[in-house]
Amino acid sequence: MLQTLSHVSIVVPDLELAVSRLKSVYGLNAGRRQVNEAQGVALVYVALANVKLELMQPMHTDGPLARFLEKNPKGGLHHISFDVESLDTLLQTLASTGVQPVSAPGAVNVRGDPIAFLHPKDFLGVLVELEQHNNDGAVSVKLDALF
Repeated sequence: MLQTLSHVSIVVPDLELAVSRLKSVYGLNAGRRQVNEAQGVALVYVALANVKLELMQPMHTDGPLARFLEKNPKGGLHHISFDVESLDTLLQTLASTGVQPVSAPGAVNVRGDPIAFLHPKDFLGVLVELEQHNNDGAVSVKLDALF
């Protein structure tokens, strides 16, 4: 079902400042700035050996990420993301257990891959993103490698 951990997502109030801080303090390099117009976010990825960090900044003053920053003005952990082989198959399986996505049908990530979000009540209090990658060489870590 869940294949690998794709990324850990952090919402930040200022993307450029966050990228600069990660570089100057921790020696981490971010990839190029990308925009997902459909989700209203600017983002960058920081590739680590075993997983990516996704830094996101809302592009609008309304919407879920802007509300997240209202509650957490300095930013914070937003969600974790897992790679899945077949999003449609997994969503059908989860529906049979009462788990329904909270995202709109047909949602896609910045690369155009299909995604779905699961409500924190359905995953131990954590917002979860499911991503069906199209074999783009994304950095991810096998779940059994974490334990």
